[in-house]
Amino acid sequence: MPQRILDSHHHLWDYDPTDYPWIDPDSILARDYGFDDLKQQAEGCHREATIVVQARQSLKETDWLLGIAKDHPLCVGVVGWVPLMDAGIGDVLARYADEPMLKGVRHVIQDEPDPAFMLQPEFLRGLEALSTTNLRYDLLIFGHQLPNSIKMVDHVPNLPIVLDHIAKPVIDPAKFDRDWAENISRLAERSNVCCKLSGMVTEVRGESWNIETLRPYVEHVIACFGAGRLMFGSDWPVCRLRAEYTEWVALVRELVGSMSAGEQDGFWYQNAAVFYGVEQL
Repeated sequence: MPQRILDSHHHLWDYDPTDYPWIDPDSILARDYGFDDLKQQAEGCHREATIVVQARQSLKETDWLLGIAKDHPLCVGVVGWVPLMDAGIGDVLARYADEPMLKGVRHVIQDEPDPAFMLQPEFLRGLEALSTTNLRYDLLIFGHQLPNSIKMVDHVPNLPIVLDHIAKPVIDPAKFDRDWAENISRLAERSNVCCKLSGMVTEVRGESWNIETLRPYVEHVIACFGAGRLMFGSDWPVCRLRAEYTEWVALVRELVGSMSAGEQDGFWYQNAAVFYGVEQL
């Protein structure tokens, strides 16, 4: 029987250059991407469920994604955005307390110019408020932000956190990112942190790369987190900058091929289902 997939990380948007300034107007991403597009491009991958993740930092988008999730049974959860820095964050979280499709929240820390942004008292206060709910936190950072992120994680040890895109190391075919590797090892010591195997292809430097370029990074996160704390994510449609949905799935299948049958089911489906608290399908 083909391995079923719960895609723990994809995006959707109605493209507008003002709302998505991070998208190059000339790129393949500069168009609308809806759930029907996802179903078409993931056809044949045995994807049975998805988690849709915010791409804009607005409550309007969070509510829009929740509406989409309610209309598409394959979408089993939303990782939205809330204003964690606001003094009234408790009231905002209370507003969503009865919203079962909201599974987690995310802030785009990778774009913050202050390297210590995640250690600001206001942000830590927001994470503390989040830790009193049933929501999880998606950690979106670059590799160089790992040291401060570890300090952040230590401040909220009871908050379930998942690291997006293995912290976006500098994937250079000619040189392994050893600083990233050392800090990933440290982060993985925190038992409340899981990791998404996603978003790697867009971090490759240069045009010439293959599966062996990615392999040492995948092997390292498997060694650090173990199969039980890893989950598959496509990062579609952003992955289209370097690989189509089906291509990324094929790459990952080969890269995690040494996992046992039980570990494979965990990686491709159960780990994300348990982390995000979604109903088992």
